[in-house]
Amino acid sequence: MLKELIEKREKLVADARSALDEIKKNTDEARAAELEKRHDDIMADFDKVETQIAREQRMAAAQKRIDDAAAEERAKKRPNPGDGEARGQDEGEALEYRQVFHKFIACGGDPTELSSEERAVLRAGVQAKAEFRAQVTGTPASGGYTVPTELANEIIKSMKAWGPMYDEDICTVMTTASGNPIKIPTVDDTAVTAGKHTEGTALTDDGGKDVTFGQKSLDAYVYDTEFVRFSMELAQDSIFNMETLLGGLLGERLGRIANKELTIGAGSDDPNGVVTASSLGKTATAVAAITYDEIIDLVHSVDPAYRTSPKVRFMFNDSSLSALRKLKDGEGRYIWTAGDVQNGVPGTILGYRYSINQAMDSLAAAKKVMLFGDFGKYFVRKVGSPVIGVLRERFWPDLGIAGLIRFDGELGDTAAVKHLITKAA
Repeated sequence: MLKELIEKREKLVADARSALDEIKKNTDEARAAELEKRHDDIMADFDKVETQIAREQRMAAAQKRIDDAAAEERAKKRPNPGDGEARGQDEGEALEYRQVFHKFIACGGDPTELSSEERAVLRAGVQAKAEFRAQVTGTPASGGYTVPTELANEIIKSMKAWGPMYDEDICTVMTTASGNPIKIPTVDDTAVTAGKHTEGTALTDDGGKDVTFGQKSLDAYVYDTEFVRFSMELAQDSIFNMETLLGGLLGERLGRIANKELTIGAGSDDPNGVVTASSLGKTATAVAAITYDEIIDLVHSVDPAYRTSPKVRFMFNDSSLSALRKLKDGEGRYIWTAGDVQNGVPGTILGYRYSINQAMDSLAAAKKVMLFGDFGKYFVRKVGSPVIGVLRERFWPDLGIAGLIRFDGELGDTAAVKHLITKAA
């Protein structure tokens, strides 16, 4: 199945480019519009196939995790002749945090409905460094128990899928146990050079080339998902995929707000988003279009020292990518390449990797539609792991679950990431 999808993907790219290649200087407008629409339709199919490929790969990885977990659980089973009750577990099976957590969810987050051994397992599995609001610290029924590792990982993975700004492979991530402000020093020394020395003369000491340091602060802003409701029957019957279910629900909501704030946050009582913090690299001559030459200018507005960083890339939304797929260089070569999913080679623009960020603006008047630079200079501060709370009485007989995260973001060097802005109307 996966091999067929990859082959289909490659054919779609070839067909889309063939449609564009039919457009010549003497092609009439109606035919050119028809060919462009054909290209866009094919690329829409291309995006669907890419999504299917990613889904197949995730399913294969999930199946491997299930198989590994089953093998590990079988290995953990041991005789327990001294325990006559077995406390609701199969004979000889040791209690696991995951199983106890499911029971904890199903009983509405009430630890009094757990046995003493189950409460001990739950306490032992709590992530010690997770961050809580002051009024619930140490109060188990109010949130003292937090998510198991499987669920925390699922939430974070889902958050990354909803935007690139929460991904440590793109930005520089700092994870802390507490939410105290962190001061980060900043410096831009790219314009300063050494000078020629004349024999026998004293070195200049007038302060003209002193390093100029700055300072920025990373705080810890709190965001919540509001409550997600689900049925008691679902909580009881879906024990084997509850992490995926809840992780998807909470991760989707947390991912949207985290990516949005880390992208376009104003920097006042919220993160300083990377678009907001970036500096001007290029102003386009059109209101709703960009050219190959303007992208080149944007790239070269960033110092070469940053362009060689392993985290250098473009960033734009999906509608901008649609326009970029049609651009060619002076020799008629497309500036977008599809990459190779099978071998893990990502798509590129002008040889640089790119990230799709739907929190960025589409092509319109006076919009910052494209970023380029070293995203390793953008610092994302995470406080602990996602924290969840469960309510039963309010939604009885169903359950309600909500998530909290704390984070902040700041661009350490505004020269490292620059934006292309379209012409004002």
